[in-house]
Amino acid sequence: MAAIVRRIGVMAVAALAVVALLVPSDASDAKKLAFVETTVKKHEIVIFSKSYCPYCRRAKGVFKELEKEPYVVELDQRGTYDGSEIQDALSEFVGRRTVPQVFIHGKHLGGSDDTVEAYESGKLQTLLGIDTTEDLR
Repeated sequence: MAAIVRRIGVMAVAALAVVALLVPSDASDAKKLAFVETTVKKHEIVIFSKSYCPYCRRAKGVFKELEKEPYVVELDQRGTYDGSEIQDALSEFVGRRTVPQVFIHGKHLGGSDDTVEAYESGKLQTLLGIDTTEDLR
C-alpha cells in the first residue's frame, strides 16, 4: 500500500511539473507585455505580423509605398518561439489578438483595414509627417 501511495505521489508531482511548464507564469506574461510596450515606444512604426499572413503583407505594403521602413516583429519567425505569448500580450495591450497590429509613434493605429484606410484618407501621412502637397502638383 505504501508503494502505491508513493507511486501516486511521484506521478502527481510529475503531472504538476508538466502543468507548470505548459501554463505561462504571471512573470512571463509581464515580460511579454513589457516587450510589446518597449518595442512600440522605441520605434516610429511597429508592425506585429506573421510572415505568411496576406493582411500583414498588405499593411507592410502601405509603408513600402510611402518609402517608410517599419520595425516588423514576425511572430512566427521568432527564435524564442514566443509569438503566441506576444499575441496574448497584444490582446491585453490593445484588445486585439489578430495580426497585423500597427503602431505609429507609440499609438495603436489598428490592423490591415485600419492602416489602408488611414493611408487612403491621408491620416497616415499626417501621422508620419509626410508632406502630401507635392502630390497635388
